[in-house]
Amino acid sequence: MSRQLTRQILTFAAVGAVNTATYYCLYLLFLTWLPYLAAHVLAFLLSMIGSFFLNARFTYRTRPTWRKFLLFPLTNVTNFLITTAGVYVIVDMLHAGSRFAPLLASAAAIPVTFVVSRWVMLPKAIA
Repeated sequence: MSRQLTRQILTFAAVGAVNTATYYCLYLLFLTWLPYLAAHVLAFLLSMIGSFFLNARFTYRTRPTWRKFLLFPLTNVTNFLITTAGVYVIVDMLHAGSRFAPLLASAAAIPVTFVVSRWVMLPKAIA
């Protein structure tokens, strides 16, 4: 594995930690007046915008463009589907509670999100 790819993976993980903390704080805030799925969707969308700019600047060291910004949500489609399904399963099927469900559900989507985000942010690089 190249040094650059290793740095990108580590930085992606750090940005992901910041993004997850941001998402979770927003989720808890929105959960005070919204149903859990609505809180999840709104927190997810807002944190995804922050993730785009953090990943452009720190992970991939590339200039953010409208094209990349508009394509970036594709990187989170799988993440969104996995986490949303996971939150639903944890809360409604396993009856485990809504407070920690998003954190548990998001772990499975991380590798896929990295590969797709790298493809969007660095279209000429091979993920």
